[in-house]
Amino acid sequence: MRKKITIKEIAELSNTSKTTVSFYLNKKFDSMSQETRERIEKVIKKYNYTPNVNARSLSNQTSNLLGVLVGDITNTFSNQLVKGIEKSALKRGYQIIIGSSNYDKKTEKSFIERLIRLGVDGFIVQPTRDFEPLIPYIQSHNKSLVFIDSNVDTNEIASVKTDNYNSVLDCMNAILEKNYYDEYVIIQANPQDLSTRLERASGFVDALMRKDLSYSTVMVSNNASEQEISDKLISMIKLDKKTLIFVANCWLLPNVFRLLSKYRNLIPHTLGIVGFDNVEWTKFVSPSITTIVQPAYEEGVLVANKLIDLIEKQPVKHKEILVCDVNWQESVKL
Repeated sequence: MRKKITIKEIAELSNTSKTTVSFYLNKKFDSMSQETRERIEKVIKKYNYTPNVNARSLSNQTSNLLGVLVGDITNTFSNQLVKGIEKSALKRGYQIIIGSSNYDKKTEKSFIERLIRLGVDGFIVQPTRDFEPLIPYIQSHNKSLVFIDSNVDTNEIASVKTDNYNSVLDCMNAILEKNYYDEYVIIQANPQDLSTRLERASGFVDALMRKDLSYSTVMVSNNASEQEISDKLISMIKLDKKTLIFVANCWLLPNVFRLLSKYRNLIPHTLGIVGFDNVEWTKFVSPSITTIVQPAYEEGVLVANKLIDLIEKQPVKHKEILVCDVNWQESVKL
């Protein structure tokens, strides 16, 4: 079996220098001719060369690895987000390492520390509200950082997110204009864990307050069981009053819908339901469920490109806020 080809041999076979080959492997093409790139590429393909990540990290201080930390990898929003990140990363020669914080600051800290030791080039993070102390730690190791979907109380870090506040506000305003429901309930996990959750709760509350309407809040733990949801939600439903339930977390919606299935014949006339995302099933159940849909895949594509641009010292747009759509279905009376 032939010994693996070296950068020196690639340089000799492509009639160029080791430095130029290193520039090619790190995608630094600014001063490289198309002809030179093609010669190097031809040799690399012929000998099936793959760079040694550890060696490149030592010599170039890069690994072409990105750390991606989300709150909950099991929900559909995170799935689509990671798909977008991975597609952009692979297209630009990077790979991703994914972690799930479960909204726990100790898990966040552990993930960041381990991946810095591993030598990742930068991080995409869906931060909890306690993430801010980790920012100087990341910066002290010269690692780039971009926030996705949520922020902490700083404008220092570049970010990509959706306009959760106005999306909820506009959706609720459209419902309130019909003046149909008598009672309004929001069910959510702790909004203090993520800025996104706080924005959604604020959009819901502000829409009602502007109409001088009251509401009830059902608070559940992160990754709440159906029993916990049932214990807290069912007591809030008054079948003699028309009630609109806003499910503020995408991972909560499937459980809430299963719980309310016994009231299916009352939806939307006595019970209305609005949730987030879950487009893979909400259009196909009966009755179909109205959801506010985030462009999660697009967010992932944008945030990966933004991080890689920062790593490669390219100019970036500091903040990007994307618009959500409302997928109006049968679960709301309009």
